[in-house]
Amino acid sequence: MDRRSMQDAADAAALAAGTDATASYRDTVGAVTAQYGYVDGANYTRITSSESVTCPGTGETNCYQVTISYKQPLYLLPLLGFRGNSAIGDVPAQTLTASAIAKPTTTSRSYCILALNTIGTAILANGAPKGDLSGCNTMSDASANCNGHDLGADYGDAHITDTGCGVIQTSNLPILVDPYSGLASNIPPDPCGAYPQEPAKHNGAPLPASNQWNGGKNLSGNVNICGDLELTGDVTINAPTNAVLVIRNGQLDTNGYTIKTASGSAMTVVFTGDNSNGTTHAPTGGGTLDIQAPTSGPWSGVALYQDPSLTTGVDISDAGNSPTWDITGLVYLPHSNVTFSGAVNKSSNGSSCFAMVVGDITINGTASILAHGGCTQAGLNLPTNQIPGRGQLVY
Repeated sequence: MDRRSMQDAADAAALAAGTDATASYRDTVGAVTAQYGYVDGANYTRITSSESVTCPGTGETNCYQVTISYKQPLYLLPLLGFRGNSAIGDVPAQTLTASAIAKPTTTSRSYCILALNTIGTAILANGAPKGDLSGCNTMSDASANCNGHDLGADYGDAHITDTGCGVIQTSNLPILVDPYSGLASNIPPDPCGAYPQEPAKHNGAPLPASNQWNGGKNLSGNVNICGDLELTGDVTINAPTNAVLVIRNGQLDTNGYTIKTASGSAMTVVFTGDNSNGTTHAPTGGGTLDIQAPTSGPWSGVALYQDPSLTTGVDISDAGNSPTWDITGLVYLPHSNVTFSGAVNKSSNGSSCFAMVVGDITINGTASILAHGGCTQAGLNLPTNQIPGRGQLVY
C-alpha cells in the first residue's frame, strides 16, 4: 500500500514537473508530493528530482524524473526473520522506492499580430467593441490588455500577462523571438547620393519626376527610390517575376491614390535608410495599398518591410485607414508604435493572408482583419510559438 501510494505521488509529481517545465519545477514537485503526504526530509522520506533526463525509448534529453524513497520501520516482521534492507537507528526498516519520468509537450500556435516590445503593455485595446480578429491569434512579448472587448481573436497570448485579449487568454508564455529580422540581409546596398523629400509647403520645390509615379509601372528585381515616393495618380505594378521596391530615407505617400499589383504580379515594399535625417520610413497618405507579396524567393510572403535597424520615423498612427490596406502578406514594423484603426482586406489579386509584426500596437474602433486562412498559398510562414502543454508520463 505504501509503495502504491508513493508511485502515485511520483507519477503526479513528474507530470507536474513536465507541465511546469521552468526553473522552479522543483518547487512544483515538492508541492505535489506534499499533497500525498511525502515531504523531503520528514518521516524518513527522501525526494529527488532531475531535469534533462534521457527519455526512455526516444533518446531525447528533456525529460523530468522524480524519485521518492521512504524507510518503513519494521516492528513485527523481524519476529518472523525478515529484518528488511536498512535500519532507522536500531530498528530494522525496509526502504521503498518509487520513480517516474515525464516529458514536456508543446503545441504550435501561429499569430496574425505579434508585438515584439518586452516591457510594459505591447498590445493595448481601449474600448474597441467592433474589433474583429476572429480566425487570428495575437502574441505580446510583454503584456496585453484589452478593455471592454476581447477583439474576437481566437487566442490572446502574452509573455507576461494577458488581460482581456482573445477569446482564450494565456499568460506566462515564452518570448517569441523576431522571426523576420534576418531578411534585412536581402536589402541591396545604397546607391543614392541624395534623398529628395516632399516640400513642406505647396510652393516648395516638387520631387523629381523619378519620385512621382502614376499609371502603369513595369518592375523587376530591386528598384531603388532615393527619398520620398509620391503617387500623382493611380499606379498599377506589373511585376510577373516579382519586384522589390526599396525606398531609402523616404515615405510612400499614396496621396489619395491607389498603388496596386496587377494580376500575376507581386511586390515587396522595403523601407530602409538611417536614423539621423528625420525622415519618415512608412506608408502615408489617404489612398490605398493593394499589394500582393511574392509567393517565392527571399521575400516570400512579405508585403511591407521596415529595416529592423530603423528606430525613428517608423510609427504609424492610422494603420488600415490612411492609407487603406488591401494586403496579402506580412507587414513587418519591428520598432513601430502602431495605432490600428481600420480594416485589412486581402489584395485584389492575392490569397487571404495577413500578418503584422510591430513594436507595440494600440487597437481602436473597427480594427479588423477581414481576410485570413490562405497564408500557405501566399508563401508566408506565420510567426509561430511553441506553447507548453501538459506533461506526458513516459516511465
